[in-house]
Amino acid sequence: MRKLLPLIGTPSQSHPGGRSAMTCRFRCGDACFHEVPNTSDNAYVGEVIAGAIGRRAMVRAAAVVTVAAAAGTAGMAGAPPVAAASADTSGKSSGNSVRPSGSSGSSGNSGSSGDSAAKGARGLRYSAVAPNTVDAVTVPDGYGQNVVIRWGEPILRGAPAFDPEKQTAAAQAGQFGYNNDFLALLPIPGECDRQLLVANHEYTDEVLMFRGYDAANPTRQQVEVAWAAHGLGVVVVQEDRRTGKLTAVPRHHLNRRVTATTEFRLTGPAAGSDLLKTSADPTGTKVLGTLNNCSGGTTPWGTTLHGEENFNQYFANGNRATDKRYGIGTGATERKWERFDKRFDVAREPNEVHRFGYVVELDPYDPASTPRKHTALGRFKHEAATVRLTEDGRPVVYSGDDERFDYFYKFVGGKRMRKGSSRAVREHNLSLLDEGTLYVARLTGDSPAIEIDGTGKLPADGEFDGSGEWIPIATATAEGAVSHVEGMTADEVFVFTRLAGDKVGATKMDRPEDIQPSPVTGKVYVALTNNTNRGVGANAEADEANPRNANKHGHILELTERRGRPESTTFAWSLFLVAGDPDDPATYFAGFPKDDVSPISCPDNVAFDPHGNLWISTDGSQLGSHDGLFGVATRGSRRGELKQFLTVPKGAETCGPIVQDRRVLVAVQHPGEVDGATVEKPASTWPDGAGKIVRPAVVAVWRTDGGDIGV
Repeated sequence: MRKLLPLIGTPSQSHPGGRSAMTCRFRCGDACFHEVPNTSDNAYVGEVIAGAIGRRAMVRAAAVVTVAAAAGTAGMAGAPPVAAASADTSGKSSGNSVRPSGSSGSSGNSGSSGDSAAKGARGLRYSAVAPNTVDAVTVPDGYGQNVVIRWGEPILRGAPAFDPEKQTAAAQAGQFGYNNDFLALLPIPGECDRQLLVANHEYTDEVLMFRGYDAANPTRQQVEVAWAAHGLGVVVVQEDRRTGKLTAVPRHHLNRRVTATTEFRLTGPAAGSDLLKTSADPTGTKVLGTLNNCSGGTTPWGTTLHGEENFNQYFANGNRATDKRYGIGTGATERKWERFDKRFDVAREPNEVHRFGYVVELDPYDPASTPRKHTALGRFKHEAATVRLTEDGRPVVYSGDDERFDYFYKFVGGKRMRKGSSRAVREHNLSLLDEGTLYVARLTGDSPAIEIDGTGKLPADGEFDGSGEWIPIATATAEGAVSHVEGMTADEVFVFTRLAGDKVGATKMDRPEDIQPSPVTGKVYVALTNNTNRGVGANAEADEANPRNANKHGHILELTERRGRPESTTFAWSLFLVAGDPDDPATYFAGFPKDDVSPISCPDNVAFDPHGNLWISTDGSQLGSHDGLFGVATRGSRRGELKQFLTVPKGAETCGPIVQDRRVLVAVQHPGEVDGATVEKPASTWPDGAGKIVRPAVVAVWRTDGGDIGV
């Protein structure tokens, strides 16, 4: 008989999703408390652009409030408090390697944890972690963990040890940044047992960084520290073969920090456009910094991609229709950066905001290289950018626009990747994302509309599925760029990509986040986190691709390109997973028995393991437990079997999963980000225990017997 979930309870906060009000403030600028940016009927764009820029004149911006839906940590009724201890364990019962009592944690696995582990698909044979609200990283029985690197740890030569009471911008620029999100691990030729860790530093929680922080009156020093804490980090890590533990190698020559003041190069078809020129950069080709990098991807040519997501929240005083479409607020920003640099004030520097919202490419093997922002991939709230190659070697990049009722996109490159490591080859490959065609997705269900009632009830054919097409919106070549959208120039498509999607009738989705092609089957998986505005008021009603009104738990879409070719312009799709409590009839796990899966809510980042299983990290769980990491089989007789692998501490989000044969890495982002928390009154003691400042960090997990993960 099926066991009841060990955690049912009603989240106490009033914000949509399981997030706290603090997360809404600092991550996305309270996006869910503003009007949905996409109010289009998918047929109006021309007048919006005309009203904003006049037709070929100067433009005035777009950026300040975002999607994020709201954030935080929903409390679980009756959960006992557990103090975090050492964050470096060998899998024993002490420290932060906590295993809450209560069987496997899979909602229906009532047997012993050994039975639970034996039952799993290959790669998922571990004892599922029970949903919980423990202030620690919890892992399965037989697994150990360690903190690889924390916010503030020095990585560059000359950087001082972290001192939370004496923070400076110069120190932070040489230290690991704040709120790590996307992670990549790359090989280092010639260095045994070492890898290159690349991390996004998405945003800053000033109230958790600075003692006595006054949100109404931040100091210049605090603002400059925050600038330095944003961006990207590159650090070499050393593997301990006996345990699987990873440790950072400070002062390595490949280590690097990229911040909000690092010079970037704008490339591709919109580079040099009048829409991108500012008083500081009349060429429209250089920009300082990258902001709010969420997820990303790695390329077959050895670089990393980073998606600028909630960039809008950093810009003040927007007043145009394009500003509104991109969520730019009309007043001051949360962080007040516009007081210290006019480029963050749209009224004073109208085009600066147009220089954010792109996919960034970094060459992590060349610390002296200038990172690039690729305009050919469009401008929107890029959650990620994942790459696969066509048979003839051209790159295909998938990316979601993480906003309620916005779209997901594909870029098909026009040039072939070259093999080799010479300077000429690397320079050629760094230009691959500057030429090609940008597409937006339109999905059609195959069931009668009357069968999609907004409750999540399956239609008569037993599946949410249908067909889709990739609609071209612009093509860039070495000779120039061409718009495929009536009434928009090519520059306008690449800078106001959302408006192009509106114009061509793209399908409004429930927050498209990370998108990952399976390296085994080629199928593409799209995480749709949630959308509590679906079907509410005048907002779009449920459709077969987004089948629940007031969708608070999210779902995952499985997309199959025609003939398995990534450059195809048509595809088939189905909903692989409809998230929530398995006891809820509105949930669906690819047809797998729901009494034998873990509950899951708000899928965000996704990754694949070597066996072809999909791993899902969550953000803002609505089930009363902390966010976590889950593995799910995508094929075979156990397709849809989903098991929780870990949970993160109070207030935290699970980010950047990497699943290797013998190691799992996660970024523990914004621990302690709970309403009312401050440096003086922390809500979490992770990772270093009571009396220490809470710090975002990267965690490695491994099997204590030295075996492969889940095998």
